Amino acid sequence: MAKRDYYDVLGINKSATPDQIKSAYRKLAVKFHPDKNKGDKGAEEKFKEASEAYHVLSNSERKQNYDNFGHSAFENGGGGRGGFGNFDFSSNFSDIFEDFFGEGFGGRRSRRSNNRGADLRYDLTITLEEAYKGKKQDIKFSTSEKCETCKGSGSKPGHNIGSCSMCGGHGQVRSSQGFFTVQQTCPQCSGSGEQITNPCSNCSGQGKKHASKRLSVTIPKGVDDGTRIRLSGKGEAGSRGGGSGDLYLFINVNSHDFFKRSDEHLFFECPISIADAALGTSIEIPTIDGGKAKIKIPSGTQTGKQFRLKGKGMPYMRGSGTGDLYVQVNTEVPVTLNKEQKELLEKFREIENEKSNPSIKKFFQKAKSFWKN
Repeated sequence: MAKRDYYDVLGINKSATPDQIKSAYRKLAVKFHPDKNKGDKGAEEKFKEASEAYHVLSNSERKQNYDNFGHSAFENGGGGRGGFGNFDFSSNFSDIFEDFFGEGFGGRRSRRSNNRGADLRYDLTITLEEAYKGKKQDIKFSTSEKCETCKGSGSKPGHNIGSCSMCGGHGQVRSSQGFFTVQQTCPQCSGSGEQITNPCSNCSGQGKKHASKRLSVTIPKGVDDGTRIRLSGKGEAGSRGGGSGDLYLFINVNSHDFFKRSDEHLFFECPISIADAALGTSIEIPTIDGGKAKIKIPSGTQTGKQFRLKGKGMPYMRGSGTGDLYVQVNTEVPVTLNKEQKELLEKFREIENEKSNPSIKKFFQKAKSFWKN
């Protein structure tokens, strides 16, 4: 079967720039890559075809030969220096993908990427008042710190670190499997590309040592239960010069005797007597800052009524401003009555009229209508 024109394969014309050639190939390579189309022979052939076209058109000398002589320029190893007949997929194909996709498609990995220290978690429990005010607190945790003897290199002072004998310092080893080249992390150096011949006696070549660490942390105002705070570089030290991990503070806010929280707002339930609800009164309630606030209860206040105290809630963790405090009053019916109270309530019931209890009147009107129907 005759080969397709390389320009048609990539969907470009002869005047395409090198960037346009590369961009066209990138799209096809991602679309038809065998890892994304396992078992699809058609996709594999299109992938090979696009790779062959890119190999020729991405090189100015090969492109010129192709423009002049077409596919015949590369038949029987022709085309001179750089001809397609000399192209070996197993040795050069992964290099093409390194330019495009990096490690994910066979690219080189940073030698220090595997040496980064582990991230740590610390659970910190605080009160709602502390969440309101914010606080500074010292925490103590187990971690690893950079070895001071070798300054984190893992090598004995005065001795150089050599290249890994297995991977030659690349951190990766390659093996050919037919058309593809498989690239893996070097098992000898774990991807560092380095080999320590004279390890530090203080840390046994690890570049770090176990330690108990004390750290002063700042808890911002308005922090909520479940908040995660990241302290960059405060985790475990990396091995052999690798970067430190991060420390994550997970905040737990204890429940409160009075207040319930929803985002930046606080809610508070306050019981009042029947007399206060009917006649009206003024009450004092506690606020999260440790102070007091006075609320005027109008006569005829029904149970469940909410009163809003603006700016008496929690501060916003990000930005300025403060939430509100919502006070809900619940009318409490007396549990026990003395003789005088009973007589007064009996008298009150006798002189009570329907206008005093509009909700009760409305309810029984609906009930009568229901029974009638």
